[in-house]
Amino acid sequence: MLDTISKKPYTLLSAFSCIIFFSNSTVAHHSAEMFDRDKIVTLSGTVKEFRYINPHSWLIVDIENDDGTITTWGFEGEGPQDMMHGGVRKGDLPPGEKITITGWPMRDGRPAAMWQTVIKEDGELLNWRTPGRD
Repeated sequence: MLDTISKKPYTLLSAFSCIIFFSNSTVAHHSAEMFDRDKIVTLSGTVKEFRYINPHSWLIVDIENDDGTITTWGFEGEGPQDMMHGGVRKGDLPPGEKITITGWPMRDGRPAAMWQTVIKEDGELLNWRTPGRD
């Protein structure tokens, strides 16, 4: 009996350590510090791929530069559940679709941003942050 009682503090300490470890990694995962929320980029280009996946969707867009070269940008959005809630479906942005997209750019200058809005060539606005057509 004494042996069981002496092991309890270690069991509790171990359980507490696991809780702390996993809660910190979850919070770190959802950090958006890599994006500059004081700036916004607006770019026009062609959808290369729409990765409609968890935990975050990615819209990959080819942007033509002034010199005719192409820079591929990645725009991070939320997962499919939030996208669907905002009325954005996987089929809404097929490869080849011409769009204008806005987002918060990466702080380090890499060609990526946090997706804010998309305007399709036909004028349809896709804003996954607002309740959609459901």
